[in-house]
Amino acid sequence: MENVNINIEGRIYSVPGNLTVLEAARKVGYNIPTLCYWKNGANSLASCRVCLVELRTQRGSRLIASCVYPVSDCQAERGFEIHISSPMAINARRTSVELLLSNHSQNCQTCVKNGRCELLHVADLVGARDHQFEGEKSASTYDEAAPGIVRDTSKCILCGRCIERCKEAQGIGILGFEKRGFQTLVGPAENRSFSKVPCIQCGQCIEVCPTGALSEHREIGKVDEAIQQGKFVVVQTAPAVRAAISEEFGHKIGSENGTGKMVAALHRLGFKRVFDTNFGADLTVMEESQELLNRISSKGVLPQITSCSPGWINYLEYFYSDLIPHVSTCKSPHEMEGAILKSYFAKCHGLKPEDVFVVSIMPCTAKKGEAKRKENAAVENLPDVDAVLTTRELAVLIKRAGLLWDELPEEEFDQDLLGQYSGAAQIFGVTGGVMEAALRTAYHSLTGEEYGPIEFGAVRGLAGVKEAEIQIGGVTLKVAIASGMKNAKPLLDEIRAGKSPYAFIEIMGCPGGCVNGGGQPFVKPNLLAGKEAPDILDTYCQKRADILYSIDEKCAIRQSHNNPDIQKLYAEFLGEPCGGVSENLLHTHYRSDREKFPK
Repeated sequence: MENVNINIEGRIYSVPGNLTVLEAARKVGYNIPTLCYWKNGANSLASCRVCLVELRTQRGSRLIASCVYPVSDCQAERGFEIHISSPMAINARRTSVELLLSNHSQNCQTCVKNGRCELLHVADLVGARDHQFEGEKSASTYDEAAPGIVRDTSKCILCGRCIERCKEAQGIGILGFEKRGFQTLVGPAENRSFSKVPCIQCGQCIEVCPTGALSEHREIGKVDEAIQQGKFVVVQTAPAVRAAISEEFGHKIGSENGTGKMVAALHRLGFKRVFDTNFGADLTVMEESQELLNRISSKGVLPQITSCSPGWINYLEYFYSDLIPHVSTCKSPHEMEGAILKSYFAKCHGLKPEDVFVVSIMPCTAKKGEAKRKENAAVENLPDVDAVLTTRELAVLIKRAGLLWDELPEEEFDQDLLGQYSGAAQIFGVTGGVMEAALRTAYHSLTGEEYGPIEFGAVRGLAGVKEAEIQIGGVTLKVAIASGMKNAKPLLDEIRAGKSPYAFIEIMGCPGGCVNGGGQPFVKPNLLAGKEAPDILDTYCQKRADILYSIDEKCAIRQSHNNPDIQKLYAEFLGEPCGGVSENLLHTHYRSDREKFPK
């Protein structure tokens, strides 16, 4: 795209002609505030009117929404001038924000977005004045029926970000504008509950919501109650959590591996044991890779599809239940670890399963619903996992306890039966990681040798869909990886049509994998104003992913089958992968009768 010249505040700038005025302004050093705008304009409906600027022409002046107005339509050669700081522009932006505030619930002190609310951030930038518009507020809806997501329309500013994110990331379009005029709200069709529509509970809508209109269903109270009751409360943490938790305490994205401080904090929060879900990930690799080899040797149903992402499993049950035979029956890592904690661990320590309370710290909101599935209750019909907290909820616990993150020491996970883990488990948190970890062990199972180099570089990267051919001995495996349901759909349609060339497919619900899960720290508004804003999704996902790959590289053990605690567990308790005991504890089944719109 050729450059064009634009006049901003009396200065001429040469910018690419395919940019909007907002993007061009940011590129040359101006920060125009926004609310409906997200990544590269993909989530902008120009609905908030917070980015208004004055466009002066020979015919006069008018206001334009800079987030959608192309620079090609306002070239300096034609006498066009863009003014960001003129009285007209300043007053228009301030009025837009004041109107939004007039219909907004202002219980800021108890809001989950307190301190991180983009509406208040922008209100400060534009100099919004208090109570400029008073009167009746729109009727609101409060929905907390779904296991992962809470919706409060009294805090919604109708920016439409969540609507566009659901379509862009998942291709589903669960959300939309309902009603008209003063009664307009954002929600599922007919203003239904999230529990009454085919929402996969991924939480991507929460990640882009600028206010507290969307949030995770918090379970901190359940954990507090279990500790107060004297339960043997055990906590486990997913790999993606350590790659992002430091962001909650002011650290730049990708600047710190938070493992040691996170473990130190958890030790101080009253948990009896602090374990790593990586042990469960190693267990998943053992079971899933063996399941794949069994299918290949017996000419079973292929391709086999991974089952670690509960958002993906929700999507499967709603839209592709006919493909259930293709999906691995393995539970996700934290569910496997929960089942082992309530069986093997409890037995070794003389504990009753009902007295072991398992808490999972996850980067995911869909995990909350997964923990409540009746299919995931392997020991005495008790849930494998009793409570799921997001990365954000863990930060709440740490701050509530008065712990100073930067003063915490580096501590290790507890080494009590389930302590050791491999580097392969670490990379579960990024798209392609489950595939690579499984291939490392499948290669060993087929050849008796270790793959060298250890890394399967062909399955790495943040592309929405990746494919590769892997040579394992005399066998050529065609594999594919997809993250985000919009990207997975073509692969699924290919399987449905009987035309899939793959033996193994990894699918993750969130674009980029768990590092970009719906329970991860919010990306700060000031970061969105920088020059990296157009590709910010790839930027922060990659920085978090780099932490996990770095941990993997430094691990002494990098293949799941070489984990001595895993070997001991099979020798003393499970027997063999996909054997009788592991089938009962570590495998599950899926529903083909899920209604998309239950009454």
